[in-house]
Amino acid sequence: MNKPARSRPRPLADLIGPCLSPAFARRGFAATEIVTHWDDIVGAEVAAIAEPMKIEWPRRRDGAEQEPATLVLRVEGPAAIEIQHMAGVIVGRINQFFGWPAIGRLALRQAPLVRQARKKPRPGLDPAAVAAAAAALPPFADDGLKAALARLGAAVKRR
Repeated sequence: MNKPARSRPRPLADLIGPCLSPAFARRGFAATEIVTHWDDIVGAEVAAIAEPMKIEWPRRRDGAEQEPATLVLRVEGPAAIEIQHMAGVIVGRINQFFGWPAIGRLALRQAPLVRQARKKPRPGLDPAAVAAAAAALPPFADDGLKAALARLGAAVKRR
């Protein structure tokens, strides 16, 4: 009798990727990375005012090489001029990310951005709670280990 294969936890990206790929393909995104890594590609200041909507690929002519695509960006109103001036830099960063000249130009659409809610940073540990946890610990030869255990104890008690 054969034992069933052990199941293991799978990354969420492995499960969600096949579900999202058709939706991204309809918008011209052959790879989802341009959307998921947008702020890493263009930088935080550009990502705060612009986001990719779709990629428009030109029709391929017989025997001709594939022409670069047009990336359509959603940009908040007054920031469109700034993005227009930075278009060369943005196209360069995107093509560097892809490793080939995939994008030839940008098209801008002025509309409100669909912003993701940012998580609030957790409050820091109370120094008095860390000191109390450190006082409860036995003496250690390594001060760094004692400090780390004190922070861990204070964090556990905080919950």
